[in-house]
Amino acid sequence: MIDDTYKHKIKSAAEIAEIIGTPPRDTKIVMCHGTFDLVHPGHIRHLVYARSKGAKLVVGVTADAHVKKADHRPFVPEGLRAMNLAALETVDYVTIDPNATPIENILTIKPDYFVKGYEYQKGGLHPRTAEEKQAVESYGGEVIFTPGDIVYSSSAIIESGPPDLAVEKLINLLDGENRSFDDLKRALEGLAGARAHVVGDTIVDSLTITSMIGASGKTPTISVRYEGKRDYVGGAGIVAKHVKAAGAEVTFSTVLGDDPLSNFVRKDLGDAGVILNDVVDLTRPTINKNAIVADGYRMLKIDTLDNRAVSEQICKQLCKAIRDVPSDVVMFSDFRHGMFNRESIPLLTDAIPAGRFKVADSQVASRWGNILEFRGFDLITPNEKEARFSLGDQDTVIRPLGTKLYQEADCKVLILKLGARGLMTFRDPGGEPRSFFGVDSFADHVVDAVGSGDALLAYATLALKTTGDPVIASILGAMAAAAECELDGNIPVEPEMVLKKIETYERRANFGG
Repeated sequence: MIDDTYKHKIKSAAEIAEIIGTPPRDTKIVMCHGTFDLVHPGHIRHLVYARSKGAKLVVGVTADAHVKKADHRPFVPEGLRAMNLAALETVDYVTIDPNATPIENILTIKPDYFVKGYEYQKGGLHPRTAEEKQAVESYGGEVIFTPGDIVYSSSAIIESGPPDLAVEKLINLLDGENRSFDDLKRALEGLAGARAHVVGDTIVDSLTITSMIGASGKTPTISVRYEGKRDYVGGAGIVAKHVKAAGAEVTFSTVLGDDPLSNFVRKDLGDAGVILNDVVDLTRPTINKNAIVADGYRMLKIDTLDNRAVSEQICKQLCKAIRDVPSDVVMFSDFRHGMFNRESIPLLTDAIPAGRFKVADSQVASRWGNILEFRGFDLITPNEKEARFSLGDQDTVIRPLGTKLYQEADCKVLILKLGARGLMTFRDPGGEPRSFFGVDSFADHVVDAVGSGDALLAYATLALKTTGDPVIASILGAMAAAAECELDGNIPVEPEMVLKKIETYERRANFGG
């Protein structure tokens, strides 16, 4: 965990004001304010210069909620940014500013000098700087601008090659939320015995393995030699297998065709211990997505499917299953291949018995799905593309985008998947310290990232249901996603794999490598 050596420097503006007293003082108090996403040489020069003007230096840090200068920012969460500054000898106090501007903190602390970077006076004062100057001068303080002409950019440093801070951010999140690695382990053990009902599209993912022979001299035809074929149950089927692997009792309701692949699905899920409640549709095939792989490269994908909406009769059978299957959790895993559509979604949602924990994931890949069709759920887990699609918003940066989706979806928890950048979770803050938080990716050696979101969905759902804790659920979900990334193929993630991840990061947090 984070060393407590510097925590005593991090205080509220009111606490700092009480310690230093009000002007006039015997010693001068200096204050700076900024984001300090990555502390770089420009920041150090600025802070050293500011400290030279007085006896004590107070640094205000912009809270995460008000950092909007670029996408996926802040890169470093507010608690860790405050700790980075508190560790500097030249800094006496740090305060995380919950306001959009430092005006309120300036008027509370009343520094003798408020120090800004030289760039804030080039070409005239920016309106916000003018407001700060007015606030400082209202009680007799003075604004000073740092001399110099070199500007370092946190954004440029981060975008050119972001450092790996997964361990530090995890420690900061656990500490800030009064959680521990032991809490993660206990939550993982507690997943066993939960009852889940997964409802969604089954997809059989096939890999046809070939090797290159050559190309025809007369036509643009590539010639390959067939070397074998592997089939995996994917789509909502792999979600059910992940949930079962995590230790839950699982019933999976889906639609299959009357064909050999449906028999493969039944055997595969039966061997995994998933109770299959399949509705056979004689008018459509079992969905198959066959990737043709040549010398390790995916050359072509052949899809066998029918995306028509399921019939009213089949929808009624699915609704009956949702009402009748005993479960603690109902999970809708929507791949938009017929089960979920404009007419069926309200019926399927209304069939969920009162009091059941409701989860939805609606994927936008080759098909169009909208996570906002599942309003009022306990948990939704879209990725960035799906969030932007549902809101019709290509431009808003991630944090405000997620906040907007959270409000529109009227959900209790939103886990926004950000691929290699990890995830961002949004929740009703209530008495908690923050309404959103980020978790970096824990994948050390990515082999195959396909399917990682399904593992996250499974583990985050069970953890949120059993603990009621979005922090624990998000971290366990991210750990499960990382474990899946390090497997070749759509393989269910076992609790032992997640536990190994937890222990690895616990050792790193304790400087164990």
